[in-house]
Amino acid sequence: METRSAKRKKLLIINAEHDHQGDHQRISEDRISNLPDVILHHILFLLPIKSIAQTSVLSKRWRYLWSSFPDLDFNTMEPVISSSKKIKINTNGQKRVHSPIAKGMDFVSQVLGHRDKHSDIRILRFRAVVSFSRLNGLIRRAVRHNVQELDVEVSTHDYFNFPRCIIACESLRIFKLKSCYPGFRLPPTIILKSGFQSLHTLSLSLVILYQQRSLLDLFTDPSFPLLKKLNLDACFGLKHLHVSCRGLEELTLENCFQLNDLHISGGKMERLRVASCFDAYSVSSWIKIDAPRLEIVVWEYNAITENSCVENLTSLHEASIGFFVLHEDMSAAKLQSVSNFLSGFSHAQCLTLESQCVEIVSKNKQFAGVLLHPFDNLNTLELRTGFNKHNIPGLACLFRSSPTLHTLIIKIIDDYKTERRQWNGDLWDLSSSEEERYWESQSQILKSFLHHLKVVKIHGFLACENDISLAKFLLKHGRVLQEMTVFSGHYNSRYSLRREKIKSQMMGFSRASSNAKIAFQ
Repeated sequence: METRSAKRKKLLIINAEHDHQGDHQRISEDRISNLPDVILHHILFLLPIKSIAQTSVLSKRWRYLWSSFPDLDFNTMEPVISSSKKIKINTNGQKRVHSPIAKGMDFVSQVLGHRDKHSDIRILRFRAVVSFSRLNGLIRRAVRHNVQELDVEVSTHDYFNFPRCIIACESLRIFKLKSCYPGFRLPPTIILKSGFQSLHTLSLSLVILYQQRSLLDLFTDPSFPLLKKLNLDACFGLKHLHVSCRGLEELTLENCFQLNDLHISGGKMERLRVASCFDAYSVSSWIKIDAPRLEIVVWEYNAITENSCVENLTSLHEASIGFFVLHEDMSAAKLQSVSNFLSGFSHAQCLTLESQCVEIVSKNKQFAGVLLHPFDNLNTLELRTGFNKHNIPGLACLFRSSPTLHTLIIKIIDDYKTERRQWNGDLWDLSSSEEERYWESQSQILKSFLHHLKVVKIHGFLACENDISLAKFLLKHGRVLQEMTVFSGHYNSRYSLRREKIKSQMMGFSRASSNAKIAFQ
């Protein structure tokens, strides 16, 4: 007869064996494979494409996951835009070419060829040297799988035509096509206008438009009803461009050197960047910008047009302006165009002007007697200038046009061609210099500017006559000035003693504000 203690011991052993079997079953259970497809796809997205492909050998479940994976980013592979090749001779004496290009493109083709026919592609990205026929074939396969984002960077052996199969793709939301060499041609505008009804981001780079120089009626609401972002880069031959998509929020235009006229209008546009554009030799070039919700503008290294009309930038927060000047002697029309253009940014809160802007303003005699449209909302002004004596009138003009400025940042560009007179307080009186007398003559005209300025930062300070004159003037008349920070330029060790002496002398300058502090860095 079994005693009670023996019975309890037996039950404990049986329970322990059941617990051990349960633990073993839990350990052997593949919990990851039981996760939903959406979660597993999200996990796989964090891996390189080749690592994702390798998971297909684990089981039927993972083989299905790979064949239905929606995000195909082949840019995580080794770069396939290369010219390196290995030539091998087979048993028949024929040459066979093996290269990273061929292997990379074979892998892309293989993945798309074995794709589950019922699975859609969310993202497809690849870059390669490829023939147009092969490129067209890859894109056709992507379209059949309802691709949503297509990002392609290719180089071909000859010009190729824009893949027409992409135009009518209803699933496409983002399309980026960059040709490294030699470029591609767009189909006739009437064909382009028939598609892209679902597209909200378009980026085209290296487009050949010598036979199609005008895109006046392409980027409109009927052609691109949902477009939010547009990027056009290196459109060779493009002379006339009109962008008026009502829903467009961001526009980038770069390296369109033959551009003659540009018209931008949009009720929702918030960001605009135009760089290295316009025909500097044109005598009839013009720009017109009408975007009441525009917040950020970057306008850099552009040739000056004959006419400028910038309107309704009432929401402008930040603007950076720069020009590319071919000739020192500009026409009166271009000088007036610069005046109109800068005045169009009068609502800006933060404004950056590149060196050419300051020089143009200084050379224009009209600016010396006529104020620009006041920048009444301007809080921060950054000026990049060579800071020679010829630029001083331009600086004064910009100060007059900034009556409520809070922060002034001056970045002095050290132009070795410009001779700058070194200052030495022990040898001559600064008050007798031409620059000092000029600034003193402006003290009443700049009264509002001087009564609002609180922060001054001067970068590239070389303790030359122009640098010292302006710093002394701002300290002497800045009623509410709180801080002036001087960032020294490049000094040799032999100038360290002189630099310390100049610091000491500047600390002794008279100050209109008792709270003004000078810092040297």
